[in-house]
Amino acid sequence: MNSPRADVVVIGAGQAGLSAAFHLQRRGLEFAVLDAEEGPGGAWRHRWKSLRMATVNGISDLPGIAKPAVDPKEPSSEFLTRYFRDYEQELGLQVQRPVKVSSVSREDDDPAGRLLVSTSRGDWSAAALINATGTWTRPFWPIYPGQSTFRGRQLHVADYVSAEEFAGKHVIVVGGGISAVGLLDEISLVTTTSWFTRREPVWRDAEFDAKAGHDAVALVEDRVRQGLPPQSVVSVTGLIWTPSLRAAAARGALNRQPMFTSIEPDGVRLADGGHLAADVILWATGFRAELEHLAPLHLCGPGGGIAMDGTQVAGEPRVHLVGYGPSSSTIGANRAGRAAVSAILKLPGIRPRAETVNWG
Repeated sequence: MNSPRADVVVIGAGQAGLSAAFHLQRRGLEFAVLDAEEGPGGAWRHRWKSLRMATVNGISDLPGIAKPAVDPKEPSSEFLTRYFRDYEQELGLQVQRPVKVSSVSREDDDPAGRLLVSTSRGDWSAAALINATGTWTRPFWPIYPGQSTFRGRQLHVADYVSAEEFAGKHVIVVGGGISAVGLLDEISLVTTTSWFTRREPVWRDAEFDAKAGHDAVALVEDRVRQGLPPQSVVSVTGLIWTPSLRAAAARGALNRQPMFTSIEPDGVRLADGGHLAADVILWATGFRAELEHLAPLHLCGPGGGIAMDGTQVAGEPRVHLVGYGPSSSTIGANRAGRAAVSAILKLPGIRPRAETVNWG
């Protein structure tokens, strides 16, 4: 039995994947979108309820359809699940789910040949691939001496539900990103907290405008062009003061401490040798790109990352990564979908099968 064939297979139906699907449809290419989730919404389906739309930037700006009204107080998990569902339906994208992609390999040695996409529901043959699997399924857990001896609770932000479950406990939050400070703000309203980071956080007083976003993406893009592992955009932009975070700082929740040296059964050993008792360690230490299914393609280089030319893997022009490096933020995801499709149209043998569809 022959595998289904498509010009392009898109893996993942989050923001970046849906953006790519829009441009594939608009340019008249035959494509399939495969998504591992049970329903629309991507990783946003799993975000904690207290994460409101007021703190989510640019995620409701998918191309081609008018931006819906946003209630800043609505949980992002609810709004974005609904928004992505409506977007898929209005464009008729027919996302196939749940489909877990196990591997992507080359069908033969022809550099202009096809790719084999092996999934939990059979194989696909594709002339090109747009990978939009994001990072949510690969939370990063640092390793510290004594970690396994801790008698309290350790969790990653991927497992966080609400601050109320920590009432009456002392919570250590580890990490210097947006999630870390947001959760410190939230948890410190119901219990005591301590904050640890490897580096001194950098705060911005200026508004994060379009130029600042463009400059940040450019710096992250430079790393992946060199084949280095990508850094988060926030590592370049710094943290932005909000009224809520200023209030958290005023009550002492953002008093950062240098990283502890080890973990003990009832707390942590501080950098100055002292001991801090704790009941919970919350690791707000980020995520890594979910790319294990691409291992048969051997895309990683000596720098530890994948050398990129825009969204295109430098050594494998049939493969595009959106939601990787500079496009892993809401700033770059939409633009990456369009760039990937424009580059794929230049591949030999790619010919639109249908007339261009115009939206908006």
